[in-house]
Amino acid sequence: MPEIEVWGGIESTVARIGDDCVDQTVLSGHHERLDDLDAFARLNIHRIRYPVLWERVAPDGLESADWSWTDRRLERLRELGIKPIVGLLHHGSGPRATNLADPSFAERFTAFAARAAERYPWVEDWTPINEPLTTARFSGLYGLWYPHARDHRAFLCMLLNQIDGIRRAIRAIRAVNPQARLIQTEDICRVFSTPHLAYQAAYENERRWLSLDLLTGRVDAEHPLRPYLDEAALEAPHRRLLEELVEDPCPPDVIGGNHYLTSERFLDERLERYPPETHGGNGIDRYADVEAVRVVAEGVVGFEGLLLETWERYGLPVAATEVHNGSTREEQMRWLKEVWDGAVRLRARGVDVRAVTAWSLLGSVDWNSLLTRRDGVYESGVFDVRSPRPRPTALTGLLAALARDGDADHPVLDTPGWWHRPDRFFWPPVRCRPYTLPYGAWTLSARLGEPRTLLITGATGTLGRAFARHCALRGLPYRVLGRHELDISDPASVAAALDRHRPWALVNTAGYVRVDEAEAEPERCRRENTDGAVRLAEACAARGVALVTFSTDLVFDGAKRAPYVESDPVAPLGVYGASKAAAEAGVLSALPSALVVRTSAFFGPWDQHNFVTQTLNRLRAGQRVAAAADVVVSPTYVPDLVDATLDLLIDGEAGVWHLASAGAVSWADLARMAADRCGLDASRVDAVPAVRLGWTAPRPAYGVLGSERGFIMPALDDALARYAAARAPVAAQIGPAEGLAEYFRTHHAH
Repeated sequence: MPEIEVWGGIESTVARIGDDCVDQTVLSGHHERLDDLDAFARLNIHRIRYPVLWERVAPDGLESADWSWTDRRLERLRELGIKPIVGLLHHGSGPRATNLADPSFAERFTAFAARAAERYPWVEDWTPINEPLTTARFSGLYGLWYPHARDHRAFLCMLLNQIDGIRRAIRAIRAVNPQARLIQTEDICRVFSTPHLAYQAAYENERRWLSLDLLTGRVDAEHPLRPYLDEAALEAPHRRLLEELVEDPCPPDVIGGNHYLTSERFLDERLERYPPETHGGNGIDRYADVEAVRVVAEGVVGFEGLLLETWERYGLPVAATEVHNGSTREEQMRWLKEVWDGAVRLRARGVDVRAVTAWSLLGSVDWNSLLTRRDGVYESGVFDVRSPRPRPTALTGLLAALARDGDADHPVLDTPGWWHRPDRFFWPPVRCRPYTLPYGAWTLSARLGEPRTLLITGATGTLGRAFARHCALRGLPYRVLGRHELDISDPASVAAALDRHRPWALVNTAGYVRVDEAEAEPERCRRENTDGAVRLAEACAARGVALVTFSTDLVFDGAKRAPYVESDPVAPLGVYGASKAAAEAGVLSALPSALVVRTSAFFGPWDQHNFVTQTLNRLRAGQRVAAAADVVVSPTYVPDLVDATLDLLIDGEAGVWHLASAGAVSWADLARMAADRCGLDASRVDAVPAVRLGWTAPRPAYGVLGSERGFIMPALDDALARYAAARAPVAAQIGPAEGLAEYFRTHHAH
């Protein structure tokens, strides 16, 4: 058997949402960037799933088809030595003149496929229609996608139309290129249930194979689902098609398994255990349909086990054709590495696994809502497109290493993904089957010995505690140290801590934070903020340890009156800002690979001493709040800041980055926005000049942080909504806070 290849792919769905067609290729920016392909080539991938989509090329018919975009890109792929796996329809319905239920769908689609083959006769690999069963379910059974039908007959008509289209299309393609291969993708999954719903799980577990069974000629009179198809009273053309597929099947050359952590489902009739949005039914029973990984005690089958099932059922070569995890960076890496290691193990057992595919190279938009809304929610992929140019993430190095060496390493791979950890359960665990892949199978690919550790300074501070909390949530082994364990102003203490804990990275959240008092204690402020940070950088440089340290918007003087970006010259107004500006320069001089994060105006759900929380506490107590109307800042939601910083650290980013919640407001407007979000009386916020608040240290009147490197933080409105939701359960228990002047004295520092 050939070696396992590394493939890539880009999310390219064209979805009809309301009256609009939403094109993922446009949303990712790939439509405008030919040089994305050069970046893909540097990953050493062998093949790429690439769109030559019917809706994009010929939206108004073949007579007016425009092939110019695909011409340029397929030719560039050819020059780069990357073989395309051409997709003609990807979770779409075709041009507006047709849809999946159209009786002429297969004929029209085949005409387009034939024209594509004539234009690109050198292309060998084709996926005419991606995931036909999944698309038929979402479009014909659940009503989520166009044409939004909700009955079994519509579902079967749409499925059979697609299967007929695939069969006709590949034959038209092979008439041009007899060597053309059909790489047929489908979402491979498994359904579990309580004993009462075992009948429904058995039906869905048989139905999951239906598209592949149809193509391979298995749906004969003895097929378990044949009575279901017969009862649907299909039209004569579809009944004839069923017989034709048995007599003259169209088996794939490679079966591509697409699988996600949400693909395996659990059915439970005990509705009271689950939220209403999970409730559904089959006309006989009402039940909840939830992610199996979040409730099945024994664990789920997983990608490796499902690929094995596919191989054992069909005896055809298989590939993992979509490997993506919309999560934090380390979880994305763990998922990709786990699937790769599983493929390697299957090959050792004699399973003909051809490839593992990184999906999606450029990420995706709004798949969290299954493309039913336009929220603009972006999940990054191998590249992050929120920067001016697609920014390589840690997945790029992982993928390139797998393609080059067949293996890869990173400290975050020392620990398992959340789907293996005990905290994965959303609901009380249920035992529903006697077998599972060995729990902890991830250790087969993990580094032997103790997992490598992340070291965090500043154990008592807001940011240090937040990093500890998020490292625990993300499965990142960490140690958080207080001053008695690591005094950053003492070189001996720094050296001893690094030698004792031997971290792979250090996150420095320690330092002097009293902005106003710094004016009277300049030497102490500089010793802790500047000298301490530089000593950490020097010690990390000597030991090959990655470093993150934090700076502030107070390195600027506010004269620009437009958002500050990373390359803007610093001009601090006060001692605190000067200490941070000097720290930036010193750290990057000692350790150019260090990550320096400038941020501003913390607020978060776990800290009682931030401006937003103290404002709300006073409003709840019936007090009025005075806040500056003439100082504009970029408020920063701490959970988002921590997650974004950890992602950048894992990605190996260096230099200065600006991280703040997207938005610019005065302190007074921030107070009112927070009050509105939490249902409090915003009219009790008094907008006053900053001079009336008694600040000692000068502050920039305009300290808004923009970025020329990428906007990777959610918007302020979204952050405030999540803050309000997180604070709601404890709001009634919170008493009046100290004066807000104390916040500005001690916490307007980063």
